Amino acid sequence: MVPKAKAGTETPVDRKRDRIAKSRKPREITSGGKLGLEDIPGGSQGPVRIAVDAMGGDNGLSPNIVGAIEAARLGRGKFEVLLVGDITAIKTELAAGVGDKEYTTEDLDRYGVKLVHASQRIEMHETPTEALRNKRDSSISVGLRLQKQGAAEGFISAGNTGAVMAASLFELGRIPGVARPAIATFMPTELGGCIVVDAGANTDCKPHYLMQFGMMGSSFVRYVFEKPSPKVGLLSVGEEASKGDELTVKSHQLLAESGLNFIGNIEGKDILKGTADVVVCDGFVGNVILKFAESVVRMFYGSIKRYVYTSIFAKIGALLLKPALRKFAKDLDYEEYGGAPLLGVDGVCIICHGRSTAKAIKNAVLVAHRCVSHRVNDHIREQLSNHAKEGQK
Repeated sequence: MVPKAKAGTETPVDRKRDRIAKSRKPREITSGGKLGLEDIPGGSQGPVRIAVDAMGGDNGLSPNIVGAIEAARLGRGKFEVLLVGDITAIKTELAAGVGDKEYTTEDLDRYGVKLVHASQRIEMHETPTEALRNKRDSSISVGLRLQKQGAAEGFISAGNTGAVMAASLFELGRIPGVARPAIATFMPTELGGCIVVDAGANTDCKPHYLMQFGMMGSSFVRYVFEKPSPKVGLLSVGEEASKGDELTVKSHQLLAESGLNFIGNIEGKDILKGTADVVVCDGFVGNVILKFAESVVRMFYGSIKRYVYTSIFAKIGALLLKPALRKFAKDLDYEEYGGAPLLGVDGVCIICHGRSTAKAIKNAVLVAHRCVSHRVNDHIREQLSNHAKEGQK
């Protein structure tokens, strides 16, 4: 596994990474599927271990099983995948041959996927607190407990989001100094993509929460996407510092004094332009943006299909545009993003869409691997510590 550095210190690998990042063209903030593994170290103490919740999601076990195997196959020993769930159910699924390649139990050993038994499953409709209290042997709790015990360095789940968040706080706790963990979700833009923080973890926020969201999002983008100085923007109803409600105005002041590359307020129209690399907002607004964006994508494709069948010329035009439309569809496809990290918990937790396919789960493993390999939590811890020291002067 990747060795942990002490808080407040940078390893030679970090310094080399920063020098390389500054000497070349800034890297796009891109989706999990485009991150690649070619420049990721496996760790001097062995491969990184990522636990995957086999029981979560709306589509049954198959996407989680196939995604875990595909990720392990792609990793080529750079990480191990621990598939957490009812072993009997997993083996039954494998016996039927899952995925396009019809993976079987033998493929688990071939690609280095290990099974970890969890006898219970938290359903999507269950109340998080009650589920965690009554189902201590759920795949979510067991997977996060593996990380707490040091048997894994990351956890991925497409299951009940509330339960994943609650279990993460219970099993892993928060990074010292973090007031509230936040969900950082990827959103495509004209310039590649940006990160929206918070996307739904905290509906009621205080100004220093939003300031910390900016710090955590900045660390995530800097080290995972190798952008030396990410641009941080505060979502508001106007660009002026005085615009917005009391939360926004006070948050603007804190972000301006935070030492981040804060570009000030941005408006909703600026998100898709790529004006900021990190878009800061409270979880209520962030979740509304996320759900609205998903509906726009569905409306777009529905409209295109209707227009294509209006005439023969429209069909010819669509045929000519097919390569471009396919690339555009890939940029908007949530499966490419993998999942959204829950920043601020003292571990790596990736929350996936309930409808996640095998490709989404595979890409989520890549995102988790980069978070571990690039020591995102250590950098968040260091940044918060330095900010606290500056505030004491």
